[in-house]
Amino acid sequence: MKGRFAEQVVFITGASSGIGEATAYEFAKEGAKVALVARRKDRLEKVKKAIVQKGGIVEYFVADVTNYDELKIAVHKIIDLWGQLDVVLANAGIGVPGHILQLKVEDFRRQFETNFFGVLNTVELTLPYLIKQKGRLGIVGSVAGRLCTPLSAPYCSSKFAVVAFSECIYYDLKHLGVSVTIINPGFVKSEIRHKNKYGELTNRPDPVPSFLVMPTEKAGKQIVCALYHRKPELIITKHGKISIFFGRHFPRTYRFLLGIFSKKSVNRIPLPVYPDEKE
Repeated sequence: MKGRFAEQVVFITGASSGIGEATAYEFAKEGAKVALVARRKDRLEKVKKAIVQKGGIVEYFVADVTNYDELKIAVHKIIDLWGQLDVVLANAGIGVPGHILQLKVEDFRRQFETNFFGVLNTVELTLPYLIKQKGRLGIVGSVAGRLCTPLSAPYCSSKFAVVAFSECIYYDLKHLGVSVTIINPGFVKSEIRHKNKYGELTNRPDPVPSFLVMPTEKAGKQIVCALYHRKPELIITKHGKISIFFGRHFPRTYRFLLGIFSKKSVNRIPLPVYPDEKE
């Protein structure tokens, strides 16, 4: 199979659903050998089957990005199988929503463990192979890594850290021939908005209007294209680009409008009961 990534090995974390799954399909179409990494074996098997049916080359490896040893084993297995890594997409992430009065320090730790330290684990373990191949590193941040939004302090904090990390290592790795692309999606079709702060899938409807949600297939195509051209940043969705521009250049107006839109949700949060008020 010929394509822009023919004979190249692509490593994708969080590849069992959402952006990771969609991007895996696109890389396979472009001729890459795709290494799928995620926690859910049944979902990985489904993605692998779909790629194989279309003539793609793929293998999956069950690992949690927060578990350094599991991820290390997965990387070594990929190298043993295909001998190289040309593209790494650090995509795995979760969302921990909630008002600050509903959140504990442990919620922030859990958020950072996946979204930030999971990225660090991925980069540390794959970087020697990327340097050897003068490859491409893609890191999935978020529009929420450029703009703050209410009721999402853990998520925004972790994504701001991811964006900052990506911007820094862009310069660190440039002279070594490794490109770094920070990928900041807006609202893309995903399970993340249907999960609670513990990562459990719920039946709650998507709070984002459907006309603002981009299909994962379209996002996957944009990501593959951005990585191929070694772009330093990709902002996905028009509303994401507009929001970042507006928030950057008109911050006071942005804060004012966001405060109005979020007032009703914030007012529903009960105030804490202090120890001296219990009696």
